[in-house]
Amino acid sequence: MADQVRVEVETRRHQMFPVLSHADIDRMRRFGTVQRYAQGDCMFRAGEPGLGMFVLLDGYVEITQRDGLGHIVPIGRQGPGQFMAEIAQLSGRPSLVDGHADTDVEALLIPPEQLRALIIAEADLGERLVRALILRRVALIESGASGPVLIGPPDTADVRRLQNFLTRNGHPYQVVDSTQEADAAALLEQYGEATLLVACPNGSVLMNPSEDALARCLGMIDSVAHDDLFDVVVVGAGPAGLATAVYAASEGLRVIVLDCRSYGGQAGASARIENYLGFPTGISGGALAGRAYVQAQKFGVEMLIPTEVASLDCSGSAKGEMSIQLADGRRLRGRTIVIASGARYRRPDVPRLREFEGRGIWYWASALEARTCAKQEVALVGGGNSAGQAAVFLSQQAAKVNVLVRGPSLAASMSRYLIDRIEATPNIELHPYTELVTLRGDPLTTGLEGATWRHRRTKEEYDCPARNIFLFVGAEPETGWLAGCEVATDRNGFVLTGAAASGGFPARPAAPLESSVPGVFAVGDVRSGSVKRVGGAIGEGAAVVAQIHQHLAATNAASLSRA
Repeated sequence: MADQVRVEVETRRHQMFPVLSHADIDRMRRFGTVQRYAQGDCMFRAGEPGLGMFVLLDGYVEITQRDGLGHIVPIGRQGPGQFMAEIAQLSGRPSLVDGHADTDVEALLIPPEQLRALIIAEADLGERLVRALILRRVALIESGASGPVLIGPPDTADVRRLQNFLTRNGHPYQVVDSTQEADAAALLEQYGEATLLVACPNGSVLMNPSEDALARCLGMIDSVAHDDLFDVVVVGAGPAGLATAVYAASEGLRVIVLDCRSYGGQAGASARIENYLGFPTGISGGALAGRAYVQAQKFGVEMLIPTEVASLDCSGSAKGEMSIQLADGRRLRGRTIVIASGARYRRPDVPRLREFEGRGIWYWASALEARTCAKQEVALVGGGNSAGQAAVFLSQQAAKVNVLVRGPSLAASMSRYLIDRIEATPNIELHPYTELVTLRGDPLTTGLEGATWRHRRTKEEYDCPARNIFLFVGAEPETGWLAGCEVATDRNGFVLTGAAASGGFPARPAAPLESSVPGVFAVGDVRSGSVKRVGGAIGEGAAVVAQIHQHLAATNAASLSRA
């Protein structure tokens, strides 16, 4: 087994740091320009926007990781035939590592736009490059030696909040425990009332930052105007939104994707998806979403994540132009809008629930929460597939997982393979006809310390010492930002499409995925009547692109006739 592991590691490293042949480099030359650096020159620096991919023609470069506290860890030395880049260079995001010329260097610099063109034009070479870019990002995440440094007690809600945010967005980070590290404790004390400090790679230090503030410090989102008219503006980066972006951009449309949290949506938090076509052993939601996110960037999709959408202005839909107002004041213009904002889990009517959110009450079950639940008794509320996946995942760490459902069983809402797995897992106990009624603890000091649930028929109550409870109850559509636009919804707030939405189309019926406003489409969980499955969401994302093309063609024809 040890020999097998060594072989796998070497194979992976070979894919991470391939050596390009002279023929490969000759194919790449038309996409870049030759640059020269003297020994000791800094070619790229962590925290600063990357120039693109460097292909070494002559000389050697030393690659190091540097965190926000100035600690430097060597990664390796690269020479002729090797290239320096990772996923960030597809879109010109800040570098995660430093690169210094160890000798005089001659390199082919391929900027982000040309790098994407290279990957598409030279398919076999592009496959090797993209694989290396992905593996390098994974290695940076696993190393825990680059990216921002979170300084504070690791079990606090704020540290977990930012850990989850960075993990869901595929960004490396590290945590320094201020209860164990004297220097970290002293640094916190210097900042007075701060309970959490974040040191960014560019040297900035943030006190108790929001996700948005951290994202801006890391260069994950920009502050430029984006005044151009986009063919497609996609609101939501779950499976449906990412599928829309990939298919639309691959067909030449200019696309921008917005999401207020992270890419992947609810599916991105799934520990393992086993019924998605083509993955017989299953795939984690994060891995599936991460691949789609890279694929979208490969085709030139612009990403603004995290970015909150405030409102949609549909007044110009008849003229083929609508606009989206962002919470930060910027406005984006689009010829079509795709609503892919998904749905969030509903908050059950339990006293003090909001007090404990992030302090023992969770709406997802990632590896971070699973480690926190090690050898503990936990509870999970919900009977859908997401709840089943979370229960099985948590059972690998927790001593016991109590699954509470309002109905008699899981059969009405969960796939059979998950039901079978739950029944075969000895430390998962199903509680039918059961509801959560009370929570105990102090959210500011101890966090959640226990809960009580009640059998809905017998009224018998049970007290559980669960310090972590996971809620996967129903779904509420994320459609508040549509309030200023006359997009028709059903009684539950999900967007109507097709025949059900055709009231807004006096001249023609709405396309199957088109809303009551011409040029505004809806896909995925936010759409009324959707199947609420990853495969269905991706299928709708692919199908809507053909309808977008039809709308754009009709709009262009109408503009020509008016001219």
